[in-house]
Amino acid sequence: MKLTSLRLISKNIKAAVEFYEQAIGVTSRWYTEDFAELSAGSVTIAIGSTRTMKMFSEDLTDFTGTKSTIIEFMVDNVDKEYERIKAIASEIIQKPTTMPWGNRSLLFCDPDGNMINFFTPVSEEALKKFS
Repeated sequence: MKLTSLRLISKNIKAAVEFYEQAIGVTSRWYTEDFAELSAGSVTIAIGSTRTMKMFSEDLTDFTGTKSTIIEFMVDNVDKEYERIKAIASEIIQKPTTMPWGNRSLLFCDPDGNMINFFTPVSEEALKKFS
């Protein structure tokens, strides 16, 4: 089994896609007005409008962000990224902080309230894990 994509459902797909293009620095590929993808290295972020959920079930109607899932991106310099991200993020949950497991972490939300973590390994153990 191989994880290939992570799909987010957005109430405002255009704003969500624009946010992720700016946040992760890639250009999206639109397939329809209700579905776009952004290739982010080993995984694709798919973004669908709330209308796409009707294809699965008419009962899927709650489309708010979640605070139980974090989308994580390893970046070269989390402090530098913070300066860029604070201008586009709807909410900064945690400014760059070195965590007990050795990553320097920035936690923020996308326009739909989903949490995103940009992190940079800084401890010897964390550096070994990601090298």
